[in-house]
Amino acid sequence: MAKKLMKGNEAIGEAAIQAGCRYFFGYPITPQNEVPEYMSRRLPEVGGVFLQAESEVSAINMVYGAAGAGARVMTSSSSPGISLKQEGISYIAGSELPCVIINIIRGGPGLGGIQPAQSDYFQATKGGGHGDYNLFVFAPASVQEMVELIMESFDIADYYRNPVMILGDGTLGQMMEPVEFNPVKKRDLKPKDWATTGCAGRERNIVNSLSLVAEELEDHNIKLQKKYQEMKDNEQRWDLYKCDDAELVFVAYGTTARIVKSAVNQLRDQGIKAGMLRPITIFPFPEKAFAQLPDSVKAFLAVEMSAGQMVEDVRLTVNGKQPVHFYGRTAGVIPTPAEIIKVAKEILGGER
Repeated sequence: MAKKLMKGNEAIGEAAIQAGCRYFFGYPITPQNEVPEYMSRRLPEVGGVFLQAESEVSAINMVYGAAGAGARVMTSSSSPGISLKQEGISYIAGSELPCVIINIIRGGPGLGGIQPAQSDYFQATKGGGHGDYNLFVFAPASVQEMVELIMESFDIADYYRNPVMILGDGTLGQMMEPVEFNPVKKRDLKPKDWATTGCAGRERNIVNSLSLVAEELEDHNIKLQKKYQEMKDNEQRWDLYKCDDAELVFVAYGTTARIVKSAVNQLRDQGIKAGMLRPITIFPFPEKAFAQLPDSVKAFLAVEMSAGQMVEDVRLTVNGKQPVHFYGRTAGVIPTPAEIIKVAKEILGGER
């Protein structure tokens, strides 16, 4: 298929439609407004339904209903809007319903600003809402990768009966890049015999996250934890860049990884052995990737557009074997390669 120049948010919508999404419920918020705008035009063309809800709370509960009926459904928002959806997301995870949730992160906390940030990492990977649950979370670094991961996300959601989140940011949502919509490898999916599609000739299905008997709820939680462990065992994804002989390994995801890649190239040109580990899944966090790094690694530097969130997972994974440093810019300020290079040199020179 020929490549097409598309804005990230519009590419999100087209990828979802080509993956079989036929229902979208959302509410406007910058910088993701092109997603619902695109879906409002395209979904009716393919026999789907677009509905702008009266609030984010309403939208996520509409997602709950469509997912419970077995439909492929998606919602999108940006940071404060995702916060409003958290109760519904917890219900969806507790009810084991598949759906795809897009978060195009903006700076915070509070209403913050519309510039790109990565300060929703904890919210995405540590549950966000109440209870013991996890989302499956992808962190794409380009519009093309975002397209591919979204197309795969609907299968992953169905396979695990779990919400999948795409964690982007204002840069990825607003930038334009050439993309192509190639078919992705399909998973062997079971029929949705749990869905509320009518009960003629069978026992009725009930979709519910309420359990008033503590022991029964504990059994359900144990089941959920086994599912999350299966994700950790089988679904970790990452990309290693120039790590074969690296002494300093950057850890960065999403838009920040693009900037770090430039810093790595400049450091290499100066004879400094730098590399980058880029998580593609941030839940499950790619712990296995660290075992593939060479013995030459002296230190890690996590770079984020936050005050320091992913760095905690890096420290847990490294477990004291090497020093783990952090550099971040917050509130929508984007780090530059020059800043990152300066910090890297300080670390290798023993100044940090």
